[in-house]
Amino acid sequence: MIKSRSSEDVLTPDRILSKISEVDIFAYYCNSFKQLGVKFCSEIRQDKKPGVYIILWKGRLLYKDFAYPDHKFDCFGYVMAAYNVSFYSALRIIDNDFGLNLASSKEEMAFTKGYLGYQSKIKIENKKVTIIKKKSRPWKRKDADFWSQYLISKKTLTKFAVSPISHYWINDSRFTCKLSYAYKIGRKYKIYSPYEEVKWMSNTNSKQIQGYDQLPNKGDLCIIASSLKDVMCLFEMGISAVAMQSEMQLPLRSTIEELKQRFKQVAVFYDNDFTNPNNPGQTMAKKICKEYYPMKNILIPDEYQLKDPSDYVAHFKQTKGLQTLIDIQL
Repeated sequence: MIKSRSSEDVLTPDRILSKISEVDIFAYYCNSFKQLGVKFCSEIRQDKKPGVYIILWKGRLLYKDFAYPDHKFDCFGYVMAAYNVSFYSALRIIDNDFGLNLASSKEEMAFTKGYLGYQSKIKIENKKVTIIKKKSRPWKRKDADFWSQYLISKKTLTKFAVSPISHYWINDSRFTCKLSYAYKIGRKYKIYSPYEEVKWMSNTNSKQIQGYDQLPNKGDLCIIASSLKDVMCLFEMGISAVAMQSEMQLPLRSTIEELKQRFKQVAVFYDNDFTNPNNPGQTMAKKICKEYYPMKNILIPDEYQLKDPSDYVAHFKQTKGLQTLIDIQL
């Protein structure tokens, strides 16, 4: 136990993790956790069928309950959920249970588990390369129901290398899907689970452009959209489009110059996050248009209460009005 306290010590997640690890915290508060990627029963809800995993995701441990989407936590969030306490209270509990002596004031608290926390023997192999594999399944009626709301056909999904999957692996961890799709981008995958709290899992990088391989050699218009779903919506309208891996990613100048050589006009059609004061989609759209002037910025006006092309199509069940909005703004 740490008995002396430096005046520089403070009770923060980073300071806690400088003394103990995420795996130490999970192992102490979650007795069923024995190995990364091995499923177990939840201890914070009634659960008879193992469906919880703790995995290493982007350098951090992630607790995910696939039967209960609201239960997705880092180690501190898990303590908050397990004991129904605030974030700072969770830090104080961890500080006390592991004898870290970081809190500015000491309270008389019993150890949560009845004993002092210690270093876990669970091994964490930090694989720098994230490998995603997937198991495809046949197309079903539920797939048609989902994609038809955006007027995206199976033929278009196949063209853009989108396939329904039954499960996937992140490195050695296996996950079962209720309704999920794999986007194949080069040799990498983006996993799209529209009804899960964690909608995306990906090992792609910023150099991989969605929809790029499906572009014609030349054309009148190419739109830079927010997502592959928007790209496919626009494709169904006869409009060429691509999407970066993130809407917050500024496209490379070389990418824009190449598109401008191949197409008579290149425009941006990003989300209009009208409910967000910062409106990140339009902030980046304006930045792109300024950086690579001349470029036009297309958006769905606030009064529609719809943020992107796929939302528009799903709401109005047609593309004519969307085409008119694009034509007016070009």
